[in-house]
Amino acid sequence: GEPIRVLVTGAAGQIAYSLLYSIAKGDVFGKEQPLVLVLLDITPMMTVLEGVVMELQDCALPLLREVIPTDKEEVAFKDLDIAILVGSMPRREGMERKDLLKANVKIFKSQGAALDKYAKKTVKVVVVGNPANTNCLIASKSAPSIPKENFSCLTRLDHNRAKSQIALKLGVTANDVKNVIIWGNHSSTQYPDVNHAKVNVKGKEVGVYEAIKDDSWLKGDFILTVQQRGAAVIKARKLSSAMSAAKAICDHVRDIWFGTPAGEFVSMGVISDGNSYGVPEDLLYSFPVVIKNKTWKFVEGLPINDFSREKMDLTAKELTEEKETAVEFLSSA
Repeated sequence: GEPIRVLVTGAAGQIAYSLLYSIAKGDVFGKEQPLVLVLLDITPMMTVLEGVVMELQDCALPLLREVIPTDKEEVAFKDLDIAILVGSMPRREGMERKDLLKANVKIFKSQGAALDKYAKKTVKVVVVGNPANTNCLIASKSAPSIPKENFSCLTRLDHNRAKSQIALKLGVTANDVKNVIIWGNHSSTQYPDVNHAKVNVKGKEVGVYEAIKDDSWLKGDFILTVQQRGAAVIKARKLSSAMSAAKAICDHVRDIWFGTPAGEFVSMGVISDGNSYGVPEDLLYSFPVVIKNKTWKFVEGLPINDFSREKMDLTAKELTEEKETAVEFLSSA
């Protein structure tokens, strides 16, 4: 078949190092789908990127038709089928969140404009670089000719973390747990919700609350563990999550491409317009979605209790504040 064009930004970084092999060997788009990998990074990283290109060549992968390393947006964003925006300005020690937002608005305004100008209008854009939700919103606003629904940000890592914590607690595999939800921002205000999650225990599907029988853990330590997992990994590894982030990106993109399994939903950050959960419009907020024919839809009609409502509103408030700050920067960027 025709090769698809896949862009990974921040391609010399550590998440990309874990991600590129999985994409190139067919884990994401299938074992029959040839691809062209376009790798974007900043000019000072081009030597490192050459090393990554050599390694991809040395993997001798049959699906990989071409690798294009570049530091130029007009090369990187041309005719793309999918853009995975991993690169962003990382938070340095002593840096205010505001400074971080300002630096990233500049990057994602520029990349959004490049998508608008050079990519296919059907391009799917996945934002990983933090603050992911707001970066994604800025990219979308800077690419007015590409449908807002084509933009999503990664909360699948949080989703996977939540699944895995439940599985560990019950001594089952992560595959036995389904329909956890991450609501809101990919930050420590996110709300991992297992009110609608199911777990397969000894061949019988039961609700997570019923299976675990420990409400105080589910409403306390479980939520905190998922919210603060990224920080815990950094503390232990002295580097941020890369292997698990790359795995989550693969899961997220594969589901966009092939759809979600019947009876299951996943979490992704998407535009909140038209949601039925009382989340303000024009936010990039993580919801439960199902995907079919490369199109996502909100999972509708889930009952929301008072505990959940409060947590969902809190993370929406943070996202609204982030958006307001970012939009101010956008007009001056």
